Amino acid sequence: MGRFRKEMYEAYAQQHSGEYSSDESYNAAYKKVKKIKGFYGHLRVFIIVNIIIILSSLTRNNLTDGIDFSGLSKWNTYSTAFFWGIGLAAHALSVFGSEWFFGSDWEEKKIQKYMDRDNSNKNKWE
Repeated sequence: MGRFRKEMYEAYAQQHSGEYSSDESYNAAYKKVKKIKGFYGHLRVFIIVNIIIILSSLTRNNLTDGIDFSGLSKWNTYSTAFFWGIGLAAHALSVFGSEWFFGSDWEEKKIQKYMDRDNSNKNKWE
């Protein structure tokens, strides 16, 4: 966190000392929002830079010849996006974590599913 932001956060916490400074849920939510904001900033830069790379692969020979699209079929045009995309996916997993694969109530749903299946198997032969 930058020095200015840290000072701003501390000043805000002092103003509202009874409200948020000792509230653990607020601090956890604040950190989560900062991580999400950082991910969206990373995504924004990823999109802008890769658009610039793709547009720069289009070359102009002369005004009369027009645009040469042969650069779009080369691997080096997309390699940056590919490898950076792997890093971006890792960043997304670190920010959003298991919420994408396993939601907050995933465990309860699975337990209920197996309990229902076991009950149906027990009642099957009765």
